[in-house]
Amino acid sequence: MKSLSTLSLKWSPSEFQLLDQTLLPKKEVWIKIENLDQMIEAIKSLRVRGAPLIGVSACLFLAYQALRGQDLKSLNKDAQLLKEARPTAVNLMNNIDQLLKHFSTADDIVSEAVRIFNEDQTLCDNMSTLGAELIQNGDTILTHCNTGSLATAGAGTALGVIKKAHQQGKKIHVYVDETRPLLQGARLTAWELAKEKIPFTLITDSMAAFLMRQGKVTKAFVGCDRIATNGDFANKIGTYSVAALCHLHKIPFYVVGPRTTVDSKCPSGKDIPIEERISNEVTGFHSSNESINWAPENTKVYNPSFDVTPNEYVTAWVLDHKIITHENLGDLC
Repeated sequence: MKSLSTLSLKWSPSEFQLLDQTLLPKKEVWIKIENLDQMIEAIKSLRVRGAPLIGVSACLFLAYQALRGQDLKSLNKDAQLLKEARPTAVNLMNNIDQLLKHFSTADDIVSEAVRIFNEDQTLCDNMSTLGAELIQNGDTILTHCNTGSLATAGAGTALGVIKKAHQQGKKIHVYVDETRPLLQGARLTAWELAKEKIPFTLITDSMAAFLMRQGKVTKAFVGCDRIATNGDFANKIGTYSVAALCHLHKIPFYVVGPRTTVDSKCPSGKDIPIEERISNEVTGFHSSNESINWAPENTKVYNPSFDVTPNEYVTAWVLDHKIITHENLGDLC
């Protein structure tokens, strides 16, 4: 049976490893995942992250366990627990629900998990090709959080679009929001762009408005963790601010995501559950390497991991099969 590997995932019948993204960019450490507790911890702690990659990784873990002889009843129980690991990113639920349709034999489970992996790579390729049509030579692009190969099994969503435009020879420059509080832009997107040799500049989240006022941003591309049927979408906290600023400055704002991120059971953004995370992500920075606190002890914190952007702030939704505008919004599902 063929092994699978991406920038952040390695899978074979005998071993399953994830790149620990909490240690990037200082260290590239691969962790072996051998039981359910480890897999759930990796998802909750953001060792593995990005809506598409979380879903793919959870399915490959279940396939790995099936090959190790875990019985179907126990696997089904693990699948339900995995679906609860992160409530906002709908790919996790969608992918596992798809896998559950093939819970008959270990071979069927593995075949479907591998299909889901391959599908995500194809979806990324399709989104990248379609979205790159929206980028012109000389564009300066703002992006938020990390939406590349660290967040998917393929080239990425929004960052995949940017990579494709660069590969096509378009002269572009990327402004990277640092993405507070966990700095996925500063740590991860900057790391990926440097690997791809794509010109970029890192900014704090609060600088975006000033850059737009100066005319330094021509377009914004972001990813998504769940898209409602009316086009509202959830993404990393701070995305709503970017969308509102683009709307104010009349800058095109594009959302990039696969069909697996569209929630056909979710009519609008107000129906999207928003995950809240622990306070120390805001009161300081904590990783396996270091721990820094900058807020007074016992400071009260509100820490939603995502926000919801209303559809009226979106110029277009770049899916894997077509670009959706307000004129054909009914084609979203």
